[in-house]
Amino acid sequence: MSETSVDASKRRFLVTMSSAVGGVAALGVAVPFVLSMNPSARAKAAGAPVEVDLSKVEPGMLLAVEWRGKPVWVVNRTKDMLDMLAKHDDKLTDAASDNGKQQPDYCKNPTRSIKPEYLIVVGICTHLGCSPTFRKEIGPADLGAEWPGGWFCPCHGSRFDLAARVFNGSPAPSNLEVPPHKYLSETKVLIGEHQSAA
Repeated sequence: MSETSVDASKRRFLVTMSSAVGGVAALGVAVPFVLSMNPSARAKAAGAPVEVDLSKVEPGMLLAVEWRGKPVWVVNRTKDMLDMLAKHDDKLTDAASDNGKQQPDYCKNPTRSIKPEYLIVVGICTHLGCSPTFRKEIGPADLGAEWPGGWFCPCHGSRFDLAARVFNGSPAPSNLEVPPHKYLSETKVLIGEHQSAA
């Protein structure tokens, strides 16, 4: 066996092994780098839909949950609350919910909901981002005898009815936002996914 043939085979072996080790090292560096570009579990959870058990929300009660870092209110409206909605349309900025950005099409109705008794709304005032206070009592002394129940924003005085529609003269320019949601059953709602068209 000649000296040049032994050197050539050793050289091929060393080049092959060096390439293999280099490829494994490059892969070891590339995989964590590529995985670091994916959103974290916390970020995924922040944007994930939220399931709410409606059996915990008694009539007249508000339940607050968090979705995408925002407060979302689920209100189980009583028959009296629903009956009150049509009595003050003339005092509202957008009674018919014509601003399509404020609710999905399936909630563009007088109750701004899929099921009339359940209102699901983002609890952030459309004026400067404060969180309004739920004031369901009718005609309290501090809000006046005409107050039909709803939300009052303590930051700048915006007022919203029990369908989260803004009253005329409020600093808030539009109704509170209704997030996408769909019913999984009679007692479960998923906030963050749209109701499919029926």
